[in-house]
Amino acid sequence: MDIAHALELAHRASEQVRGTTSPNPPVGAVILDSAGEVAGVGATAPPGGPHAEVVALQAAGERAKGGTAVVTLEPCNHYGRTGPCSKALVDAGIHHVFYANADPFPSAAGGADFLVEAGVETHFLNQPIRALQPWLEATVLGRPHVTLKFASTLDGFAGATDGTSQWITGATARAFVHEDRSKRDAIVVGTGTAISDNPSLTARTDDGLYPHQPRRVVIGSREISPDSNLAELGFGQYAGIPEALSALWDSGCRDVLIEGGPTLAAAALRLGVVDQIQAYVAPALLGAGKSVLNWPQATTMAEIMRFETTAVRQLGEDILIEMKRKDH
Repeated sequence: MDIAHALELAHRASEQVRGTTSPNPPVGAVILDSAGEVAGVGATAPPGGPHAEVVALQAAGERAKGGTAVVTLEPCNHYGRTGPCSKALVDAGIHHVFYANADPFPSAAGGADFLVEAGVETHFLNQPIRALQPWLEATVLGRPHVTLKFASTLDGFAGATDGTSQWITGATARAFVHEDRSKRDAIVVGTGTAISDNPSLTARTDDGLYPHQPRRVVIGSREISPDSNLAELGFGQYAGIPEALSALWDSGCRDVLIEGGPTLAAAALRLGVVDQIQAYVAPALLGAGKSVLNWPQATTMAEIMRFETTAVRQLGEDILIEMKRKDH
């Protein structure tokens, strides 16, 4: 197997554990034996468990000796809850290491240098790994990575003039939303959404719930009914977005999804904490209604917020447009 295919396997492994590893990154690793055949595949376990390289090495066993490791992130070089992965690779007799992203976390970086000093041929691929991007950016920012998600009609409305908003998008898009929720550390809404919609903020399948459920967070000072779905399931409430992000960071969250209404969305954008946008756009027109943003003050074109489109995909009849901030 060539390195590109091995990296794709590692990427898939990292995607499968996304949402379960924070504050650690969701890393994927593949071990190829000396003949270039897959000997082991691994991904980071929940906190306290082995990292991806160790899982893959355990799967490979003796076949790792003289082999190659392909990893989505530079092997760590520090002692934490587990030992350094760089040393584990050397001890296993790995001869070649390919890694897709450098580790920006100061205390864990340096694994590549350690490998080179130990005589391991080490190669930096500089390849983006989707599952890793929120963690990488959060590590640099020092706060959780924030994705703002909304659904709208083609003319930019999130609800009708009578207040109804379900359903703008179709079943395929809604199923994708739930799958995406299952990969997040937390979902954030405002008190307006929590009170008017009584959401559960769970990640659901047709048959029940995904194994991983994100934390549920509400922003605002209004009281949430003790009979609400959120009260039954458990949630955290904070007066504002900065307080929520600080508390979530301290508790290990690195990847946060804002699903609140237009007031919370506008507040997050004004604060400059929106790193990514997921816009689910339905092929439909309302003509009038509730905008996706509650932006009361007048604006000029000089104040426009521009984002860079990173992906466009069709979900049934709907379109998902993913964008990131221009300054990232």
